[in-house]
Amino acid sequence: MEIVKLGRTDLEVTKLSLGGLFMSDLVGDYEKSRIATQYALDTGVRLIDTAPSYFNSETVLGNILKSYKGKNKPLISTKLGMPEPWNPKSKRDIFASVENSMEKLGIDHIDILFVHEPERHIQMDWWNNEITYDGPVMECLEELKANGTIRYTGVAGTCTHELAKIMDTGKFDCVLTAFNYSLLWREAEYEILPVAKEHNMGVICGSPLQQGALAVRRDEIIENGAPWISKPRKDQFKALYKLLDETGIDIIEMSMRFVISNPIVHCVLTGSRSKEEFISNWNAIEKGPLPADILARLDVIRDMVPFRPSNEQYILPWDDNYHGIGWLH
Repeated sequence: MEIVKLGRTDLEVTKLSLGGLFMSDLVGDYEKSRIATQYALDTGVRLIDTAPSYFNSETVLGNILKSYKGKNKPLISTKLGMPEPWNPKSKRDIFASVENSMEKLGIDHIDILFVHEPERHIQMDWWNNEITYDGPVMECLEELKANGTIRYTGVAGTCTHELAKIMDTGKFDCVLTAFNYSLLWREAEYEILPVAKEHNMGVICGSPLQQGALAVRRDEIIENGAPWISKPRKDQFKALYKLLDETGIDIIEMSMRFVISNPIVHCVLTGSRSKEEFISNWNAIEKGPLPADILARLDVIRDMVPFRPSNEQYILPWDDNYHGIGWLH
């Protein structure tokens, strides 16, 4: 597995890293997560990302690392935020979030601390000034960095235009962008990736499989339609499936290799819930970037729906909900 320097940091990461959401009891099984995570570390994975808001992911990961007997000590990234209620403008709450995370993870420092969803000011009001992006959080990050509690800072979010403005301040070392850089969802190309390149930020991509939308083929659902599927998106899925058939590349391999084909992207996260899922993703990344002719065809498919339709959710409502009204909620 290729190892790369993460932007302007001195951290070296493998192109494939681990995302911690699927380790939590909310969506994962502890024993399967432990086996998958420890196997990934033995294989060479360098970075694991988690967050306080990922249910009990930090606690699960801390227990997994505590029981790990191998030699590969991973880099850990997590995010600011505590279960409600907490005040994002309270220094005491911010410092408490960091202390709680380190205690749960069983670590004495955090390699990358992300401000979680700093662009969603209605949900999490971080900033005193949304032009300069100043606030107590920046003072806390500076202090935490100065005393060695954290090594690097970052922003992690999903709203591309708003997130790019915060990145463009040059105050952050890394960006974790989720749900907006994959085979069919490319909004990060317009602003996030160019701004990251300009500031030499480390770029980590989450949700390369769009929380399942690109994990398996759903030809029947796409053909028959679902309440949330617009005609352009339906046609786009069909075009993608046709390309998969013609190239003989399965959807997971195509998805994973696409993300690392962009040299601006340093690593991609896999939320593997089992050893088998991790091996599938690892094997895909090991094959390297996609050939130029396939990337060109994917660009044509991208252009069929260059922006997310207004009624389309970040996590698409497959399976049990797609026939009913559950997709609206």
